Amino acid sequence: MSHEGIRFVSAEEARQDELAAQQLDRLPTDAVTPLKVRVKLTEGTGIEIDWRDGHRSSWDFRWLRDACPCANCYNERGSAGRVPGEPKPKSQALFALYQAPPRPTEASPVGKYALGIKWNDGHNSGIYSWTYLRSVCQCALCHPPRS
Repeated sequence: MSHEGIRFVSAEEARQDELAAQQLDRLPTDAVTPLKVRVKLTEGTGIEIDWRDGHRSSWDFRWLRDACPCANCYNERGSAGRVPGEPKPKSQALFALYQAPPRPTEASPVGKYALGIKWNDGHNSGIYSWTYLRSVCQCALCHPPRS
């Protein structure tokens, strides 16, 4: 039996994950219920969501691809010490191959709770729940600049 993809965490990591989950559970329903979702495939710019509580969130496609919530991406980020949205380090090879910028080839609702995205690099297992997207909002109000 293979254990590939299983991530063993320390007690402290498990506690932090549990605290983060509890914070997400405390978000009011209006904060995680979208009124309008705009996936700007044609423009290639990103996603904007107007939430029922009046807040607006937006992300560019590169950030979203680097923040993929699927188990494989989550584990890879964790083992590399990266946070959601933080890109992988660039290859130090002398002649690095060109890699097209991340862009969805398709985006569709997953039930009433999420957005499924198929990416141009072939990745398609990330399901971006409304709760996850609201929790990673990048606006100045949700993510104030550090001084």
